[in-house]
Amino acid sequence: MIRHGADVLAARHCAGEPSSDGSAENTYNVLDVTLAPTAGPLPASALHALTMTSACGICGKDSIDAVRQRSAFPVDRDPVRLDPTTVSGWPDRMRGAQAVFARTGGLHAAALVDVARDEVLVVREDVGRHNAVDKVIGWAFREGVLPRPGLALVVSGRAGFELAQKASMAGVPALVAVSAPSSLAVDLANEVGMTLIGFVRGACFVVYSGDARMQEPQPQPAPAQPVAAGAGA
Repeated sequence: MIRHGADVLAARHCAGEPSSDGSAENTYNVLDVTLAPTAGPLPASALHALTMTSACGICGKDSIDAVRQRSAFPVDRDPVRLDPTTVSGWPDRMRGAQAVFARTGGLHAAALVDVARDEVLVVREDVGRHNAVDKVIGWAFREGVLPRPGLALVVSGRAGFELAQKASMAGVPALVAVSAPSSLAVDLANEVGMTLIGFVRGACFVVYSGDARMQEPQPQPAPAQPVAAGAGA
């Protein structure tokens, strides 16, 4: 339903139950969201009584087909090109911005990267990796960064179907994960034309789909050789 930041007019906490002092403090994290007339129509699936989580929760062929048909921003048309050396460095740069992880070692993270400028636009942390991605995409829509071409989503854990789904729905053409993707994530990436990269460890990684976007590695300059003491020109 939400395709641009302007589709959301307001988001505020609902009033909570009145307490003994007469206040109505919100003690549960529930928001009342007001949408603009420009927001998309309510999908038919929203009319069913289902328990929803930040993950997909369905993860089957119907879900893959629905994402391919519903995304307002087809990622297969994005001309972004990925340099292998640059891709290899994104997880460490994301880790460097994880302030809470540095203190606790217990949080996932997600980052949004402007590929052409090699700029990490935002990093967000959360106990749940899906929530970290939601924070990044929410920030990007609110700030007007999305939708636009040339971006990559970097995640600290596995690349499950639901993370590929979120990237596709946001119009992000590349998903880069520190760990493994699921087979359904690979299926979805192939369906929608997304570049999916996993197991980014140092200079090595595996491209599971969308390898046409990968550039040839740039040759690295050879380290300068030390000059022996007393050597002349």
